Amino acid sequence: MRKLLALLLAAALTLSLGAALAQENWEIVVVPKDASNPWFVRMKVGVDEYAKETGLNLYQKGTPEIDATLQAQLVQDLIAQGVDAICVVPVNPESLEPVLKQAMDAGIVVIAHEGASLTNVNYDIEAFSNSGYGAFIMDNLAEAMGGEGLYTTMVAHVTNASHNEWADGGVARQKEAYPNMTLLEAEPRVESEDNGDVAYNKAKELFKKYPDLKGIMGTSSYDAPGIARAIEELGLQGKVFTSGTGMPAANKAILDSGIVKSLTLWDPALAGKAMAALAVKVLKGEEITAPVDLGVEGYTALTFKAGSDKVLEGQGWVVITKDNVDSFGF
Repeated sequence: MRKLLALLLAAALTLSLGAALAQENWEIVVVPKDASNPWFVRMKVGVDEYAKETGLNLYQKGTPEIDATLQAQLVQDLIAQGVDAICVVPVNPESLEPVLKQAMDAGIVVIAHEGASLTNVNYDIEAFSNSGYGAFIMDNLAEAMGGEGLYTTMVAHVTNASHNEWADGGVARQKEAYPNMTLLEAEPRVESEDNGDVAYNKAKELFKKYPDLKGIMGTSSYDAPGIARAIEELGLQGKVFTSGTGMPAANKAILDSGIVKSLTLWDPALAGKAMAALAVKVLKGEEITAPVDLGVEGYTALTFKAGSDKVLEGQGWVVITKDNVDSFGF
């Protein structure tokens, strides 16, 4: 009996060591939309940090430009290379589907980010729910407005699904949490056409037409910067306010000047870490049940998007202010 127990113990130890060695040798590759865009350069920072922190054989590999065909070819090369997991930010989800199916058929774990429509993945990670992000933008606008006053919302186009979902989430948050704020009924949603000049001109028109207008919630990355130009030109700094999505480096001046108190965004470095962490869980054979804790800030309580068993949503938004605008590196 003792001999049998010793043999079983030795076998278990061998299996355990084998699993550990397999884990150490997993090859996990993050494939961004391209390698040169500052957004994905920042993602590589997170990927490299995570590789150093964990000791994983993890790295990022991108194409020289944003091109769906080049990205598909890169994924095919990685399949031929026999990597263990591919984490991808798709250029064109529809055209990438057949290649991702090849990867999964080859036993490769596939994790996506910003690819909620993809079918041939183990899981897709989204930084947040659209309604949750909209509420977050509203919280920042409300803080700047002192929780009171007339406001409206701006989107790139009324046909842009995500921007309108953000705006809807912001309005819902205002009604729930800020009773002293009021949505401008005459023009509750205006379009910037994803253009800073249009946002600027539209904001000037609004502030002149509605003297009581105190705030504009932006969604496109061009909205808040364009609105800020109008605020400065009209001499309304400290009287009217805006908040919305924006890139750090491009908006340092308006944050440093105080024209805009805060902008909102999600950090691609953290998204890169989150993809890798989820890939490891799948490679380990762990059951993925919500809430999912990936041990990455903003991704510690992911839940499945309503109606999906593949799309996981976090709380990965961040606030950009004059105090931290220089810390992002993009």
